[in-house]
Order: sequence, then structure tokens, then C-alpha cells
Amino acid sequence: MINLDDKIILLVGLMGSGKTSVGKRLSQKLNLPFVDGDREVEKAAGLSLIDILKCFGLQEYRAGEARVMKRLLQGAPCVLASGGGSFVAAQTREYAKKNAITVWLKADVEVLYSRTAGRKHRPFLRGADDHLKDKLEKYISEEYPFYSEADIIVETKEEQVSVTVNRVIEAIENFLGRNKS
Repeated sequence: MINLDDKIILLVGLMGSGKTSVGKRLSQKLNLPFVDGDREVEKAAGLSLIDILKCFGLQEYRAGEARVMKRLLQGAPCVLASGGGSFVAAQTREYAKKNAITVWLKADVEVLYSRTAGRKHRPFLRGADDHLKDKLEKYISEEYPFYSEADIIVETKEEQVSVTVNRVIEAIENFLGRNKS
């Protein structure tokens, strides 16, 4: 069993990278609670992500997301699936460095496209059906430099979630073995 020393496992990556599906199974294997950052933002606002964006705009959405991530990253050990863009915020990365082991679930544009095409619940992809790959490529170029600051990088592929989860666990074990004090 992995000894996390009261650390949070923070999963980061673009929408469709597998943060929620991998996170849920990872939390079961590690016997930790699973927390979905997007759901926590919705709970805090009392609105869906789509409605938060409609009512308050992107800047206020990101500010609220940063407040929620700060609270979560100062909380009890868990597997935390971040919102797609939340790791871009310097404050979130700072709290993650102190209190979490960050795992970037890195996916190429084809994997992201296959997992997000036609999904209406993703507010940052609404109305992008005709140009979805272009929008995903834009997010890749803007956000991957921030994700590269994660402690661990695990490529996500078109494979069973359990296989990805096992690769994440192996990567965490390797990371902890390299970083023993």
C-alpha cells in the first residue's frame, strides 16, 4: 500500500483526459475519498458550471474555482479531480506543490476529441462541435505548459480505465521512491 503521508492526489489535465473516471477508481484502490473539483465549484455557487459562466462570466468563474481549489488543497487527504483549467491558476499550483502529489493525465488531441465530442455538459466546449479539434488544440497549447509542472505525467490512452489507474499507481510509487527524505 502506498504511504502518502497525508498528501492529496491531485489529478490535472484537460477535459476528457480521464480525471473523473481514473480518480474514482484510484480513490477506491487507495482507500481515499474521491472529490470532483467541478462538483465542488457547483456546490459552492449553487449553480451548474454552465449557469455560473452565463451569470458571472469567465473571470468570476475562475476566481470562484480558485477559492474552492484552495480550500480543497488545504483539506484532508483524498483523490481530487481538478477542473480542466484550474491548475493554470498560480495560486492553485502553489497550494498543490505544498499539499499534494500532482498527476497530469496527459492525452493527445485524438483521445480528447473521442472522449468529448457530442458531450453537452462540458461548458468550455459548448458550440464547438464543428471546430472541436481546433478548440482542443488551443487548450493544449495554452494549458499544457502549466500541466507540465505536475510531479508526475501519465499518458492516457484508449485503454481500460483500470489499466490507466494501475499505471498511475505505479507512477506514484516511483515518485515516492525517488523523493524519500
